[in-house]
Amino acid sequence: MQELLSSYLPILIFLALSGVIGLALLVAPFLIAVKKPDPEKVSAYECGFEAFDDARMRFDVRFYLVSILFIIFDLEVAFLFPWAVAFHDVGWLGFWSMIVFLVVLTIGFVYEWRKGALEWD
Repeated sequence: MQELLSSYLPILIFLALSGVIGLALLVAPFLIAVKKPDPEKVSAYECGFEAFDDARMRFDVRFYLVSILFIIFDLEVAFLFPWAVAFHDVGWLGFWSMIVFLVVLTIGFVYEWRKGALEWD
């Protein structure tokens, strides 16, 4: 019976740790939230324009270009991790396929850079 209970110990530790992390993530916003609201503190900083403004207003297309760059490189990382784990099993075909994939992504990045998508003048 002792062996059976000891085999469940990692699961119990995992559940306790996940409960502590979940509780910490629920309590943390109340501890670090804005105490004295100031227009500068609560202003929009991610999207580049006021969040509660007219939906039909014009805004710069560079925000979309940066988000597309993020998605491209996020997908690159998502493909690199499984490739790196199975690196010995994929052989030379898998190696050169990934090199071609990385070259295409690098060409796209250089193109965006030369077009000025990363400049915020």
